Amino acid sequence: MAGLKNLKKIRRIQIILLAFGALALSTALIGYAMQDGINYFRSPSQVLSEPPAEGEMFRIGGLVEAGSLLRGQGDTVSFAVTDTNVVVPVRYTGILPDLFAEGAGMVALGKMQGDTFIASEVLAKHDETYMPKEVIDALKEQGVYQPES
Repeated sequence: MAGLKNLKKIRRIQIILLAFGALALSTALIGYAMQDGINYFRSPSQVLSEPPAEGEMFRIGGLVEAGSLLRGQGDTVSFAVTDTNVVVPVRYTGILPDLFAEGAGMVALGKMQGDTFIASEVLAKHDETYMPKEVIDALKEQGVYQPES
């Protein structure tokens, strides 16, 4: 009888250890899978002061510099994004949002190629008063944010 009770305790401990091992493995796999899905936001000043790693996907945001919007052949568009201190050239192939305009706030997802940010997605402000939170925070850090009246 005593041997049977010890066997049950050993099996119970083995099942608990196996469950903890499976939980740790699944947590590690989820973390590894999410690694590529995380995109950090950077202002143009941060991009130049701390250059991203080669091929790193990130979001850049700021204001579209006035006079920088150039439409190329087809859907290719070039413009510059600024936080009023630093200007980063951006190239995007695709259709820009309807509310995209010079002097307006924007956020783009992509990666650096040389000195140019190659955007795969561009987001623009929603209406006259909206600006992405990341852009507002970056402009406040620079001391140039002026809220809409």
